[in-house]
Amino acid sequence: MKKIGFLSFGHWTPSPHSQTRSASDALLQSIDLAVAAEELGADGAYFRVHHFARQLASPFPLLAAVGARTSRIEIGTAVIDMRYENPLYMAEDAGAADLIAGGRLQLGISRGSPEQVIDGWRYFGYAPPEGQSDADMARRHTEVFLDVLQGKGFAKPNPRPMFPNPPGLLRLEPHSEGLRERIWWGASTNATAEWAAKLGMNLQSSTLKIDESGKPFHIQQAEQIRLFRAAWKDAGHPREPRVSVSRSIFALVDDRDRMYFGRDESEDQIGFLSGSERAIFGRSYADEPDKLIEQLKTDEAIAEADTLLLTVPNQLGVDYNAHVIEAILKHVAPALGWR
Repeated sequence: MKKIGFLSFGHWTPSPHSQTRSASDALLQSIDLAVAAEELGADGAYFRVHHFARQLASPFPLLAAVGARTSRIEIGTAVIDMRYENPLYMAEDAGAADLIAGGRLQLGISRGSPEQVIDGWRYFGYAPPEGQSDADMARRHTEVFLDVLQGKGFAKPNPRPMFPNPPGLLRLEPHSEGLRERIWWGASTNATAEWAAKLGMNLQSSTLKIDESGKPFHIQQAEQIRLFRAAWKDAGHPREPRVSVSRSIFALVDDRDRMYFGRDESEDQIGFLSGSERAIFGRSYADEPDKLIEQLKTDEAIAEADTLLLTVPNQLGVDYNAHVIEAILKHVAPALGWR
């Protein structure tokens, strides 16, 4: 059994071929797709965060809106770039959104990927201390964020406050109990997956990974997941961790599917991040359901994960994306034992 959700990057473009032509379209359609996915029986609605781009950015208004419109589905991110975040303000936003959603938030965070502008986090007022990298800064922001999510008091109260205070040091409010255990780290290397395990974060492994062995993508990803679980066990955390992988999977069940994806015969691709880091990008899957089932049986990383996030082509509109999700839930997942 697996939890199956969707992951939307929330692209929009004024092109007449797009059904998502503005930021308003992207946001409102994201809410509608989450509602539709819940009605179809999907388990999660996840959103990617990018800055300086025609895509979804600041996630918490959207997460809160989805939480208010749904009642069961998990609501998450994959991922928030922690180089851009004030961890204390983020903890307040996350606590509020989680309370609105009734404790359904699943926040994926990470050091981020190459962005649309050079050192975009500097425009947000952040810079790494001397001798540290932007990745170090992201991990430091993460550690502060995880710490304040515990709900412990740390701020000295004013002796003459405007409103009465509870006794002792003050914590950030609103505090949402249990949110600390629903934070995920988007790891692109084996080392950061193990670091996330030590800190008690769940693991999100995306459709790309730093190429550390030259092996096929799904095998490298499966090895990363096993290293994460071993590090989690060594850390002695009392609960079981969760692991998600993201995939582009399309079951060709009607003429629209064949028109959009019928010629998609992709394989793993090699590219470079920041000009020097060799990365491996996982293939897409698109085929008739019976053939698709056989292909997915060989994906070792999907087998290792408990959660599968289906990347959706959001510019094709809510109705078609709901159809994409339903086709996997109905024609593929049962035969693979995911349902």
